[in-house]
Amino acid sequence: MTAIFEGVDVVDADTHFTEPHDLWVNRAPAGMKERMPHVTDVDGIATWVVEGVAMGKAGAGGVIDPDNVKHKGFEALYERTIDMVHHAAYDPVARLEMMDTMGISAQIIFPNVVGLGGQGLSVAVEDPALRLLCTEIYNDHNAEMQAESGNRLLPMAVLPAWDIDACVREAERAKALGLRGVNLTSDPQDMGAPDLASRDWDPVWDVCDDLELPVHFHIGASLTAMSFFGNYPWPSQTEDVKLSIGGTLLFIGNARVVVNIIASGLLDRHPGLKVVSVESGAGWVPFILQALDYEMSENSPKERDELELSPTEYFKRNIYATMWFEKTNLPALVDAIGEDNILFETDFPHPTCLYPDPLVSAEENMRELSVAARNKILGGNAKKLYHL
Repeated sequence: MTAIFEGVDVVDADTHFTEPHDLWVNRAPAGMKERMPHVTDVDGIATWVVEGVAMGKAGAGGVIDPDNVKHKGFEALYERTIDMVHHAAYDPVARLEMMDTMGISAQIIFPNVVGLGGQGLSVAVEDPALRLLCTEIYNDHNAEMQAESGNRLLPMAVLPAWDIDACVREAERAKALGLRGVNLTSDPQDMGAPDLASRDWDPVWDVCDDLELPVHFHIGASLTAMSFFGNYPWPSQTEDVKLSIGGTLLFIGNARVVVNIIASGLLDRHPGLKVVSVESGAGWVPFILQALDYEMSENSPKERDELELSPTEYFKRNIYATMWFEKTNLPALVDAIGEDNILFETDFPHPTCLYPDPLVSAEENMRELSVAARNKILGGNAKKLYHL
């Protein structure tokens, strides 16, 4: 650990974990194994399949190889098999060893194959009962991994966003399992549920508020509006440049989530609810909050007057952003949105992750911040949010 972070319990607020290929099959109830997601060969490619529907390539889920070399570009992410990546991408023991080497106390973990907000299961699994069972098995596995890690690996529970009542029950079950937060798609209307501005979702916000379960929206956690490339890159760009453009503009995609949450008024009805914008960066936040306040004042003044707080005040009270590579004008950024509302992440083991020395990068990037602000961002805010 670098000198300025001595004595700080660093919490990495966004990492990913490749799901074990036998996760669902091993945990399936009697007579259900053949219906579970599993990995099989499809045209020579290891593929996740459920009920005959391909969920996607059973790839590496990362760009760090077993010899600790970080690879770059489209091919590094999409063409690598699981045997070509660092064991820490899928092995909890190896992950803990890597964290010890890096000086990281705990990591928040998000999915791969089930979708960044769990939305992948709704595409592949037509039967709602099977879909819910797959979600429950996934969350059970996560709870066991968390417990076995001594609460150092902290996966967020995926919610069954196609069914609001089921979301309430699964949030309650997640809390009973010891999980520290929930993970949700930004567009449940793609699955047949109301959109998140609807008051139909109030029971979910109520239970998450009451149980102190922060609600997470990861970039790309949508079947439609925030798919990885979407229409962001022009078609003639190279695949590597498309990856860069898609990655860049997905950050701004989460601005859509933040402004919809604030403008909906749900934070007035649920003032204790905590929301995390994951892997989105933070530099865009002050401008977007200022823009929302101006646009509502000009275009929807009645609705703006009905809001109890300004967009910036809501953000400071209810919302967190995660950051890892940003370094320009950080004191001004922290002053604008609050040192209590930023979390540090590495994005391990995805393409833009900080590796192999994330705290060296953090020291360089945060050198102009106060000691108090650095300590909060590196771990203090996350320890409070996740009850560590």
